[in-house]
Amino acid sequence: MAEQQEQAAADAMMTRIGQVAMLLHGGDREEARGRFLDLWTEIGEDGDALHRCTLAHYMADAQDDPTDELAWDLRALSAADALTDALTDTRLVEQQSIAVRAFYPSLHLSLAVDYANLGRSEAARSHLRRARDTVDVLGDDAYGDGVRAGIGRLELRLDEEGPSGGASEPAPGQTPGQGRGPGGETLGPPRQRP
Repeated sequence: MAEQQEQAAADAMMTRIGQVAMLLHGGDREEARGRFLDLWTEIGEDGDALHRCTLAHYMADAQDDPTDELAWDLRALSAADALTDALTDTRLVEQQSIAVRAFYPSLHLSLAVDYANLGRSEAARSHLRRARDTVDVLGDDAYGDGVRAGIGRLELRLDEEGPSGGASEPAPGQTPGQGRGPGGETLGPPRQRP
């Protein structure tokens, strides 16, 4: 009975995170940021790793500052790593482990985009390699295709910039990474629940 209650609470949190994500994708970034922060406080720094990963992955999209976006994407990766580390050797855990591995291509792609937008091409290339190395866990569906396409677009962008990361200067009044549209995702697929 207690296990069922815990599962219901976990599902409720994922639903709440998804509702705020819909608000974000509807264009209300400021309201979404506030609600995500409230949920983050409720979950806590040491709360359920799946919740932290999912929320941080979406929260990164709600940021206006590329440095803040990077910080949230790093939190998402850290939570995914914590989730992976917490798994034990059972059949159910094996299935969960496969699901967790499916987070990594998108998480690394997001970090690669963040670093590219901050002019840190070596870090961008490192995470892009990790995304490319883990993409085989994704299905042949719209989400997997979107992640693979995002990887390809970022590879082209970094190749055009050259090994030194000669990113073009931002337009007057813009910081690096601005002008990428809602959620900062011109290079990858819309973020979905990992």
